[in-house]
Amino acid sequence: MTQNDQPVPDFAALLGQAKRSAVHLEMRDLYAVGDESGIIADFKRTGQADLNPNDPYWADWLGIVRDTVARGVLIRRARIVSEPVTDYIRWEHAVTPLNLGAGEQVRWLPRWLASDIALPGNDLWLIDDRLVMFHWFTGDGDWAGHAFDDDPATVKMVSTAFEAVWDRATPHDQYSV
Repeated sequence: MTQNDQPVPDFAALLGQAKRSAVHLEMRDLYAVGDESGIIADFKRTGQADLNPNDPYWADWLGIVRDTVARGVLIRRARIVSEPVTDYIRWEHAVTPLNLGAGEQVRWLPRWLASDIALPGNDLWLIDDRLVMFHWFTGDGDWAGHAFDDDPATVKMVSTAFEAVWDRATPHDQYSV
């Protein structure tokens, strides 16, 4: 495993390497990364999510996703969540149509349904079943770092865990918060 001390990974470069698949496993009920604080505060105050894909907050990420999907890469995101959900998860659910519109597939798994799945200890991206990028967060939910791992045993564990979650999870349009 190699560690990279950059606080925020370069997703464009990571997804630019993908040839077939990119899967993202999210397992926290709260993220508190600095660039989201304003948009989350607005959502908590108004109950309304910004669904404008051209908004500067979304445009870069959605462009990366669209470009990746256009190259034939399947992008899947699975979120394991506690119920009742947190305000953060409620916001994520509200903005997920942007992910879907850019070409991602998204599913939700209530945490109690994941009890018998051997899960990795951290959120991650898995690219082409060959490279894992683990994300580390502080206890408060801010970025703490990331590491890349291409060890075949780790890749297999991550892939097996993701597929087990994906198979049990509910597609976004069928999951209510």
